[in-house]
Amino acid sequence: MNRIKDYSKLKYDIIGWLKDYYYFHRIKAFVVGVSGGIDSAVVSTLCAETEQPTYILTMPLHSKEENTRLSDAHANALIKKYSNVKVVNIDLSETYETLLFNIDKDFVNNKLANANTKSRLRMVILYQIAGSVGGIVVGTGNKVEDYGIGFYTKYGDGGVDIAPIADLYKTEVWELGKHLGVDGRIINAIPTDGLWDDGRCDEDQIGASYEELEEAMEYRRGPALDILDEYNRKNNHKMEPIPTFKL
Repeated sequence: MNRIKDYSKLKYDIIGWLKDYYYFHRIKAFVVGVSGGIDSAVVSTLCAETEQPTYILTMPLHSKEENTRLSDAHANALIKKYSNVKVVNIDLSETYETLLFNIDKDFVNNKLANANTKSRLRMVILYQIAGSVGGIVVGTGNKVEDYGIGFYTKYGDGGVDIAPIADLYKTEVWELGKHLGVDGRIINAIPTDGLWDDGRCDEDQIGASYEELEEAMEYRRGPALDILDEYNRKNNHKMEPIPTFKL
């Protein structure tokens, strides 16, 4: 899916949107977590391009070596290119293990719950840094994840203040990444949330490719339509306002 005719204009528009938000709300910094994936690489680069203070967080947590290598390479490239960028590396592996150790063993045997805890732990760190520097947490979710299938952790990577690429399909994020000069290894990397010990990728978890999901979202057709609708149904609680009893 590619609805974008001019990626130079898209880059200019998103950077302008970020700067408008920055000045209007009188914030002092952008805070972005990078994972070695294309979404966070694009968002962190866009924030760096604003010329405003930008904190890039690498937060390995029993991460695959390849993901850590890519996130470190991207962070280092940003430091060299942009004087407004600072990189903070916090290894959360020991913190995560300590957390689980201090919880009754009956409550730490669900692999999905444990994976979501990893994401939420990273969110806590992002907001700790943002609070300390007067900044905001910038989301890295794309349109398929945020508004199609709800493929994110509630109050984890879904816990953000602004979302600059959440109206872009994944394939459009890849193209924007090329235009921004993102490392080709990141652009070509197989998408994964990096939360599972077995190294499963996004397509393994979802059962469809991003291209198939985009076709289903945009045109209501294709082999992934049923998958899109089922994920949307079961994850709707993430994408809708919290149900509230009204007097």
